[in-house]
Formats: sequence, structure tokens, C-alpha cells
Amino acid sequence: MNYSIPKTIRFFIFLVVLANTTYAQDLLTVEDAVRIALENNYEIRLAKNELQIDTEGVSLGYAGILPGVQASITDNNNIQDISQVRSDGTRRELNSGKNNNLSYGVNLDWTIFDGFGMFARYDQLKELQNLGEAELQQAVLGRVANVMTTYFEIIQQKQELSALDSTLVISQQRVEFAQNRFTIGKASKLEVLNAQVDLNTDQTLLLRQIELYANTKTQLNEIMARDIETAFTVEDAMLVDESLQLGELEALAKDQNPEIQAQLINKSIAELEFKRVRANRYPVLVGSTGYNFNESESSLGFTSSSSTQGFNYGFTASVNIFDGFTQNRDEKIAKLQIQNSNIVIEQQLQTLQSQLATAYQTYLTNVRLIDLEQRNEAIAKENLEITLEKFKIGTIPTIEFRTAQLNYINAKVRYSEATYQAKLSEITLKQLAGNLSF
Repeated sequence: MNYSIPKTIRFFIFLVVLANTTYAQDLLTVEDAVRIALENNYEIRLAKNELQIDTEGVSLGYAGILPGVQASITDNNNIQDISQVRSDGTRRELNSGKNNNLSYGVNLDWTIFDGFGMFARYDQLKELQNLGEAELQQAVLGRVANVMTTYFEIIQQKQELSALDSTLVISQQRVEFAQNRFTIGKASKLEVLNAQVDLNTDQTLLLRQIELYANTKTQLNEIMARDIETAFTVEDAMLVDESLQLGELEALAKDQNPEIQAQLINKSIAELEFKRVRANRYPVLVGSTGYNFNESESSLGFTSSSSTQGFNYGFTASVNIFDGFTQNRDEKIAKLQIQNSNIVIEQQLQTLQSQLATAYQTYLTNVRLIDLEQRNEAIAKENLEITLEKFKIGTIPTIEFRTAQLNYINAKVRYSEATYQAKLSEITLKQLAGNLSF
């Protein structure tokens, strides 16, 4: 019988395990994964830049509170053929006459009063900055949850890979036992073939699991925005926080959930927009002052040159008397936007409460399943050990041994999957509560 294929597979597994244990410096903890993602992830970097844009916009000048100062200079020159007839009938002509006019100065315009609209605008800018912070927090929570989910998925796949490796060893032993029994005439060729088919099946499952394990690691590298070929290994176990309480999570969610916070900020922005729109009912008073210099020269005329310089000052007042009822419509629209903000907040709170209740029930179920599947694994392992000893001495049929083997591998996989699902439930609950530690 040719055993080159299983030996090749086992050698490959040996290399994988050796790579995971030899290079201890490549161990990636979940904290390291989160830190790298926070530094490199593209979505987080974009959200940070958007927040910086909102922060730069918070200024008195951008809101229109500060005055505007302009410096200007104008120099006009022309050459003309001039013909003049004066009131006494005298006629004067000049070819290529020059006329020059130079003016320059500094002027200041300042909106002194606009119904407090400028102050509402300034408060809006500050709220937009707060909204940017909430959106950044939301992006960070989403990326952190994604990193954690993928990281613990790799641990679960690593555990399943270990389970398949163990059953492959058992299947190899089974082929060797069947071959020995066939050689001494205590088993049929059919038993050897069945054992070989089961071994090949286990090899296929193992290869698929190795592929899935490698691809998920590549996916985590992508989420962390680093070289996807970066080699690393992960921890061996997942610790599930089994102390979460629904009441505490709901209280945290109302204060910390970034989506709720964003909607509350949007409501404040809508209220400030109403104040800004209503300010258009009041007069607008703009003061102005400046210092200007003007100089002119003329080749023909009563005055050949003149110059002026000095301060100027004044103000402009305006008030909207009638605008086709546009002001009324704008105020009604602004009030409706405030009402819509309240509706969205109520809807979001109800959705969040429903999500928390559903996720918490799933969390409780998954936590209970951890204990159940852990006991099942211990029972399946003991059953496999007893069955293996009986199989060695030939007191049980092959099918019974295979059943015990499959029960054991399935129990290990279910225990790992139950732990992983409980961890996912924990991450989901903490993300909804805005309390995901990173």
C-alpha cells in the first residue's frame, strides 16, 4: 500500500505548525491588530481628515462675526485726442493728451448686527465639528469590531485546523491497522479500502481548512492596511466576557452609541438653522470705514491735477419688508426639519433597543452553548479513546470506529464554533453600547 500522500500532507502540516511556533516574534495579539488598524486603516484615516476639515471650519471669521479688510489700488491711464468748446465759444484742441488717475487705500466692512444669525452660524460650525467626532467614533468602532471579528475567526479556524490534524493522524493509524490485519488475514480488502477513502476525505477537509485559514489571515492584513503577505500567528484561545448585563448595556448605549450621538447633534444643527433663518426678519447693520488716496492728472481742462486723501466712514442698514413670503416658508421648513430630527432620534432609539435585546438573547444562548459543547467534547474524546482501543484488538467494526471519530471531530468543531459565536455576540453588544475597548 502506498502512503506517500498522507505522509506528504502530514509533512506540510508539520511545516505549518513549525512556522507558527518557531517565529514567536510574529505572534499578533488582538490588541496589536486593533492598534495597527487604527493607525493604517483607510476608512479611519479618511474620517480623521473629515474631522480635521470640520475643525478648521470652526472660526469667528468663517461664521461672519469678524470684519473684512480689503486693500485696493487702481491706476487708470489713457492717451486721447481732445477737442473742447467752452461756454464762451472758445475752442481748444489737443492731440495725444494724457489723463491719469491713481487711487489706493484700505477699507473695512463689519456686519454689526444681523439678527444674531452670525452667532447661530458659529454654533452650527461647532456642532458640525462634534458631528465629525461622532462619525469618526462610529468609523473607529466599526473597524475595531471588524478587526476583532476577523481575528477571532482566525483563532476558531486555527482550532478547527488542529482538530482536523488530530483526526487525520487517527485516520492514518486506522489505515495502518487495517493493512496489518489484512496482511495477517484478519480483515478483508474492503476494510482497507474504506479506511483509505476516509483518510482521503479527511485530507481534503484539512486542505480546505488550510486554504480558509490562510485566506482569512490575508483578509485581516487587508483590514489592517498592511502588506497582505505579512506572516503572523494568532493566540490559541478566546476569552468570552460572560458578565454582560442588558440594563447596563442599554444605559451605555443611550450615552455612548455614536449613531445616537450623531442624531442628537443633527437635531442641534437643525435648531440652530431655524435661529439662523429667523434672523433674516431683523435689520442688517453694516459699518464701514477706510483710508483712501486719489490722484488725477489731465492735459486739458480747468484742473490739470488734483489729489485727495483721508478717512471715510459710514454705515448701511437694510431690512426685508416683503420677499414673496419666502421667509415664512423657510421658517416652516426649518421647523419641519427639527421635527424630523426628533422622529429619527425616536426611531433610532427604538431600533437600538431592539438590536440590543436580540443580540443579548443570542449572547445568552451562545454562552450556555459553550458549557454544553465543552462537555460534549470531553465525552466524545473519552468515547473515541475507548473505541480506538477496542478497534485495535478487533472487537468493534470499522463503521463504529469511524462514527466515534467523526463524533469527536464534530464535537471539537462545535465547541470552537460556540466559543466564537459567543465572542461575536459580545463584540456586537459592546459595539452597540459604544463601549468596545480598544
